[in-house]
Amino acid sequence: MNDVLIIGSVAFDTLRNPVGVFPKELGGSALYASLSASYYAPARLVAVVGRDFPERGVEMLRKRKVDVEGLEVAEGETFHWDGQYTDDLRHRTTLKTELNVFADFKPRLPASYANSPYVLLGNIHPELQLEVLDQIKSPRLVVTDTMNFWIEGQLEALKKVLKRTDVLIVNEEEGRQLAGVEPILKVVHALSAMGPKIVVIKQGEYGAFLFDGREPFSAPAYPVEDLRDPTGAGDSFAGGFLGSIAQQGDLSSSTLRRAMIYGSTMASFCVEATGVAALNRLDRPPIEERFRLFQRMAHVPGSAEVELETTSRQSTAHA
Repeated sequence: MNDVLIIGSVAFDTLRNPVGVFPKELGGSALYASLSASYYAPARLVAVVGRDFPERGVEMLRKRKVDVEGLEVAEGETFHWDGQYTDDLRHRTTLKTELNVFADFKPRLPASYANSPYVLLGNIHPELQLEVLDQIKSPRLVVTDTMNFWIEGQLEALKKVLKRTDVLIVNEEEGRQLAGVEPILKVVHALSAMGPKIVVIKQGEYGAFLFDGREPFSAPAYPVEDLRDPTGAGDSFAGGFLGSIAQQGDLSSSTLRRAMIYGSTMASFCVEATGVAALNRLDRPPIEERFRLFQRMAHVPGSAEVELETTSRQSTAHA
């Protein structure tokens, strides 16, 4: 079985945006990624919550067939993030970060998780990412997410993680900061030299780039008509991306490109509702339908298709 192991945060998010104020929505990088990945492959979750975390949150994961044996319940309160979005939802300001039980989180993997073939190291302290890697036996693929906070403050530890990483997922700003150069191809070459042979550069509302040493691939972003909440979009992308790869079980060019589109598909659903609501109520038919819409958006007709279409128009005109 191609299980996906996901390590990160499970949290309460207080979201303030033009739609309203939503106190203590279920959130966290591992929650978004696990729900997203579960539509493609069995997901295993490693995170910590406090005694205040509601049972409905655990049941939501179980209903999506997410293995929660690795979800630790510690004495204290759950990690809480409070943020304010701008009116266009493109930027956000952190108003409050309460680490609570997450401050002392030491990931301890259940014995059954040690053989997980696919691993997503969510956006947590690089030292914790290393501790997780030390507990896994010969993973087939390790995907790492990080952020500017760790790049600035924990660069040496992060470099150790990257040496053991197969796929790095970062946004443009983070990629340039980590690489120390500006042109995107030079960024990719510099990041690959640190360890990852596959680099995914997220570009927010403009989609994402994939570089795997073959031909670069660009996945568009879906034009969402009613954008509600961008929180967790990147984590949803990462979960869908790795889940799709695990489902296929290989790293062929076609698998990676499809994974990029499936990741973008999950992110597009995520932003259409507040918190994890959209991911929780999904089903495979709408996912596949949106995947096909992505395919049509990115399709460029070949010469044979253009010739056929021209012939068809001429035939219609002469009828």
